[in-house]
Amino acid sequence: MPRFAANLSMMFTEWAFLDRFKAARDNGFDAVEFLFPYEHPPEAVGKALKDNGLTQALFNCPPGNWEKGERGTAVFPERRAEFEASIDKALVYAEATGVKRLHLMAGLAKAGDPVAQKSYESAVLFACDKAAPKGLDIVIEPINGRSVPGFFLNNFDVAADIVKRLARPNLKLQFDIFHRQIIHGDVIKGLEAMMPIIGHVQTAAVPDRNEPGTGELDDARVFAALDRLGYTGFVGCEYNPKGKTVDGLGWFKAMKAA
Repeated sequence: MPRFAANLSMMFTEWAFLDRFKAARDNGFDAVEFLFPYEHPPEAVGKALKDNGLTQALFNCPPGNWEKGERGTAVFPERRAEFEASIDKALVYAEATGVKRLHLMAGLAKAGDPVAQKSYESAVLFACDKAAPKGLDIVIEPINGRSVPGFFLNNFDVAADIVKRLARPNLKLQFDIFHRQIIHGDVIKGLEAMMPIIGHVQTAAVPDRNEPGTGELDDARVFAALDRLGYTGFVGCEYNPKGKTVDGLGWFKAMKAA
């Protein structure tokens, strides 16, 4: 069975953020991830992890103004200073939480735009070089245009090419099963082809982004494929529960019991 990490930005939202760590532990998780920790002091987040014996699997670098729809600043050369400061901020939280990988969001720009491409790749290299001395990986994730219209990195083959071409040892692909199915389909073949460069996996049912096992994919077969392929990283549960989080954990309990 893969190692599942509860996504505390989407799961256990019946609790205040810092209380979600205990809720995740009490319901059988030994790892968590979330989108952003930055509304809380790094020491408080680190304490919530330590107090509950949890491993931090992943979180995102600051994305710009999330509330106004921004989804990363890496594609904007005119915002380079802001971007570099955001990496420094993420590294402070990385130290406090002990996380080993950070997700760098690209931003909203036309796919293939040469100015955005140059800025993005330069930003990725900067992040990798800042993270490497800390023993951290940087992961990049293709996101489907239905969930985030206009997201720059919206193709898994393009993302894989960037990882291979930039050739930083700590640059990896974030393989989100939900996004892969919407963009390309062929999830298991994609995992097989890209496993050598995958640094993190996330899951949610397609098409409604609810609990695994409630959508069009045979999620149990996908999880079995991860085991078969030797994936030892975390699988982030980045889904929206249909109802109360705890009521929808039957799939997780079944996986643990198998």
